Amino acid sequence: MENEIILVAENNGFVTLTINRPQALNAINADVMNAFYDYFTNNQGNRMIKGIIITGAGEKAFAAGADIKAFASLDKNEGSALSKKGHDTYFLIERFHVPVIAAVNGFALGGGCELAMACHMRIASSNAKFGQPEVNLGLIPGYGGSQRLIQYIGKGKAMELLMTGDMIDAEDAYILGLVNHVTEPGQALMDKCFALLQKISEKGPLAIEKIIKLVNMYFDDEKSFRNEYESFGELIESHDSKEGAEAFVAKRKAVFKGQ
Repeated sequence: MENEIILVAENNGFVTLTINRPQALNAINADVMNAFYDYFTNNQGNRMIKGIIITGAGEKAFAAGADIKAFASLDKNEGSALSKKGHDTYFLIERFHVPVIAAVNGFALGGGCELAMACHMRIASSNAKFGQPEVNLGLIPGYGGSQRLIQYIGKGKAMELLMTGDMIDAEDAYILGLVNHVTEPGQALMDKCFALLQKISEKGPLAIEKIIKLVNMYFDDEKSFRNEYESFGELIESHDSKEGAEAFVAKRKAVFKGQ
């Protein structure tokens, strides 16, 4: 249905999940996060599913961050709980038993970039932009970005992007290893995703499930991820975080005080 927050479409075992908030550039609010959490919880072990594509409605954005307006009123515990819900949800995606591909059309920023990184692979249209701009709000990534970005592009470049908040385009993301393939926008993007899922679906499903589990085990460090959501909660209470959120909403430059 058009008013659903996540549109679910199935074609011969291949499922497309589309964030349906184009008017908000598919920003990830609580409703979107809960919808993803429920879907991946309810379908764990579902053998009818061969693969999943996650994308955003329209061609402007895959998902342009989180709902910043809600940040200004959060205290430490609420901030940590918000961040942890994102962690729990994205781990469900990362650990899902069949391949999950992010079809990135347009902006994938903040929580949207983190969503793409939680998927097993990323296919980007040539107009895609990636970034973790949380420092512009006096914050850090809250949904695993400080950990997964390093896994994909290495420590040095991850440090640069995390501390500057700069965006990179699809070609740079491909060169750095953040995305697997770059296509033209529109149907070509989805066609590439389906072709890749079709190829994988012809392999042994038990072997694919084990590969997902084993590759994830290489990077499995719950302590590091826990430190991220606890740190997010600490920062959400700071003066700088409140100033960053208020400046974002007012469309002005933030004035940080290190407080």
